[in-house]
Amino acid sequence: MKNRVAATFILTLLVALGLVAMYFLPPLSVGGEKLRKVDIMADLRPDYEEPLDSDSILLPAPVKPAFIDSCKEGMVCIEDYSDSTSRGMDHFYEVLGKIDSIDRPVRIAYFGDSFIEGDILTGALRDLLQDRFGGCGVGYVPITSQIAGFRTTVRHSFGGWDSHSITDSVYFNRSRQDLSNHYFIPGAGSYVTLGAAKGDSCHTSTIYFQAKDSVHLSAYINGSGTPVEFAIRGNNVLQSVTATGNIKRIRWRVGRLDSTSVFYASTMDPKKGVVLDNFSTRGCSGMQLRSVPMSILRGYQRMRTYDLIVLQYGLNVASDKVSDYTYYKNSMVAVIEHLKEAFPEASILVVSVGDRDEKTETGELKTMRGVKNLIRYQQAIAAESNVAFWNLFEAMGGEGSMAELVHSKPSMANYDYTHINARGGDHLAKIMFDVLVYGKEQYEKRKAYEAE
Repeated sequence: MKNRVAATFILTLLVALGLVAMYFLPPLSVGGEKLRKVDIMADLRPDYEEPLDSDSILLPAPVKPAFIDSCKEGMVCIEDYSDSTSRGMDHFYEVLGKIDSIDRPVRIAYFGDSFIEGDILTGALRDLLQDRFGGCGVGYVPITSQIAGFRTTVRHSFGGWDSHSITDSVYFNRSRQDLSNHYFIPGAGSYVTLGAAKGDSCHTSTIYFQAKDSVHLSAYINGSGTPVEFAIRGNNVLQSVTATGNIKRIRWRVGRLDSTSVFYASTMDPKKGVVLDNFSTRGCSGMQLRSVPMSILRGYQRMRTYDLIVLQYGLNVASDKVSDYTYYKNSMVAVIEHLKEAFPEASILVVSVGDRDEKTETGELKTMRGVKNLIRYQQAIAAESNVAFWNLFEAMGGEGSMAELVHSKPSMANYDYTHINARGGDHLAKIMFDVLVYGKEQYEKRKAYEAE
């Protein structure tokens, strides 16, 4: 038998050299997913993170807030950049303190992307606020939804509608755009039903629409066969009608239509307390809000006055290939000015993108490059707009915190290392609730001190 030791050694050497050479191959992707880099020397190589490209020098300079509460240890507090117009958190804290003496609910409009889709985070935050300050119901619900079965905070059904979304690939009429970035065209007999998910009841339900000519609506409360009837004369501006009672379930039905009408949402609301409206749009960056017609916004200001507007975007903006987000900052500053004009008293809070993790070429999980840059720009958005800012990234634990949520037992986030699940929503809602309550307490202490 011939001795094959030399041949075996040569083969092993060639394989090793081939593996070493593969390290120098350019990055490869399959189906949009980056393949892990072959690196047999990874255990010997010192940790190194490739820097962002040179335009990272365009990062806005750190800004100092006009006011930041003296935070408790372990808490990330809201930074307030308000000026003499007081568009930071003061108005919201003020009305929360007077909640028993005002004759309407304190309302929060919470805008965001798929991070809050299905009422994740916002549903838990709503429950905490209503437990503390009173209130009931889920607030605003778009007429139809692709995720009606996914959203557990309301029993939602509908039929007969022609639905339009700003993310449609076909034509979308922005002159009809609503706060939720949708609009819905009914036919005779179209309906939408809302039911309390926990079997509790609420006090009012409102439906919002525009009609050029007359329209007839019926409201069936708690399965009653005898509806409350509404005959409305059209006037081509945002209108609403409201049904009241001990409402556990309500069905709104469109009767006779004399011309094309546009509908937006139905609600389940309290007479007093807190209501939080979820305005989530999958795939959106927030810049789309600039195209909501001012007439629509002012209609909501008149009929559904908001005390706090929250803007939480970034998942569809952050990129590992981008460091300069000036274009985004400028667009969002314009969005905030648009909202300020429509809602002249509302507090406005910019919430940063949370952690978003990605796998490196060596297979390690790290915060996506670009996330922390984007957060700096989001802070600059708040500072330039003289509104408030909250760093969700730091509040949830900073770098690598999304991976910790994914791998916790039980898991609090999905394996895309981008989106939280319902348990993660509960976790982050409690953090945000504590920050809001602490901010209110600090505001009241400041007011008492100034009054002395």
